[in-house]
Amino acid sequence: MKTETRNTRTMVTDDDVMALARKAFQHARAGEAAQLSWLLGAGLPANLSNERGDSLLMLASYHGHAEATRALLDHGADPERTNDRGQTPLAGAAFKGDLAMIRLLLDRGARVDGAGPDGKTALMFAAMFDKLEVVEELLSRGAEPGRMDADRRTALDYAQAMGARRTTQRLASPSA
Repeated sequence: MKTETRNTRTMVTDDDVMALARKAFQHARAGEAAQLSWLLGAGLPANLSNERGDSLLMLASYHGHAEATRALLDHGADPERTNDRGQTPLAGAAFKGDLAMIRLLLDRGARVDGAGPDGKTALMFAAMFDKLEVVEELLSRGAEPGRMDADRRTALDYAQAMGARRTTQRLASPSA
């Protein structure tokens, strides 16, 4: 790809573009919000994904970087974009048990019952890994405990299968 400036001809190679993309993913993983914001402001696509389908937002949120996550969302990153495993950023935060990130993503547009093609929701991930505080937050935000994934399994089914005692007890209670 070639770009031109006023009086000087500048050549941008595929290697240059790849180096810039690698740097953006490093910034997302490290939570370097200012650097990410600058790149996004310069035209870097907010929904850029790596070879595993992980978006910049997935990486920033999974690693617990609230400011980088906000910067990406401010620049139009899609909180529903799934990776190659069908996981949303909300599901990744639920797996990690990051309650603050769960709240941030939900407050900024993530669907509480959003899921990839396999139908696994953040509630299912939180339940299977016994993240009770996350389960409570998701339920308080309207997550459907009886929702089934593509294998017709619910959050309670996953909690029971993984031996997650606290979330099994919570989801089995009549108030769930």
